[in-house]
Amino acid sequence: MAVYTDVTAEELAGFLAGYELGELLSYKGIAEGVENSNFLVHTSTGNYILTLYEKRVAAKDLPFFLGLMQHLASRGISCPLPIKDKKGEALGKVAGRPAAIITFLDGLWIRRPSAVHCAALGEALAKLHLAGLDFDRKRPNTLSVAGWRPLFEHCRDRVNEVQGTLRDLIEKELVALEHDWPRGLPQGVIHADLFPDNVFFLGDRLSGMIDYYFACNDALAYDVAICLNAWCFEADHSYNVTKGRALLQNYARVRQLDEAERAALPRLARGAALRFLLTRLVDWFNVPPGALVRPKDPMEYFRKLRFHQQVKSASDYGIDA
Repeated sequence: MAVYTDVTAEELAGFLAGYELGELLSYKGIAEGVENSNFLVHTSTGNYILTLYEKRVAAKDLPFFLGLMQHLASRGISCPLPIKDKKGEALGKVAGRPAAIITFLDGLWIRRPSAVHCAALGEALAKLHLAGLDFDRKRPNTLSVAGWRPLFEHCRDRVNEVQGTLRDLIEKELVALEHDWPRGLPQGVIHADLFPDNVFFLGDRLSGMIDYYFACNDALAYDVAICLNAWCFEADHSYNVTKGRALLQNYARVRQLDEAERAALPRLARGAALRFLLTRLVDWFNVPPGALVRPKDPMEYFRKLRFHQQVKSASDYGIDA
């Protein structure tokens, strides 16, 4: 979440007039994240989230995202639910941007996840994967292996400003993954961005998962690899196998990874690290002036990538033999 486009009180009040949500009492921008503009909105009927969809989110994809949240909620997944206006529409427009109001989920995200939190995340991720199997809309993953080289070319000339040898290292990794990316793995809807700040807890109980605006159809095990990257490394960039084992074991209690998925996990984890390294590099060099947003450090994912390049098998992540 972030704020790129500001909204005046008059604009917001006018937008809310199309809903049965009561009177606007207050609102504030949410600074965390890098994709859309988000506001916490307090009305006489409760708290809500207003999301303005910025340029990286294609308008044609919004029915997929909003429909997916409705579908997952109907299958018992705790996620935000888009609210329909008086005309029965979940998507509107405010401040010149496509916009939606979604329900507010209670809970806090965990800055330093423990193995207990990773276990809860693994179970919830597997349930999300199963719940999405009968979702009837499709959206390809535009940020999978075919999309990485265009991202690299977008920032290629400036990459070495971050680290002096980074351009050559990324080029070699791109060639390796393009040549040998896992194919034919079990597919379904994946979240594709399930970082700790997109998962809420009440104590140690997972209370909900948010921000489905990268969701797409891809290999389910790739989503697992994204979560290993996001949840199981320490501040010193070392991999915590205890957290990894907790995540993987609890995922497997709901949905078992098959032999091909397990064998592919190291390469999927490398790809996930490269994907976030590249998008962070693009964001690092392209923050709009005046935006209320903090770009995330791309070198975090370079260091994770270097770890994955040394992994011999999925057992190094803590997966059961």
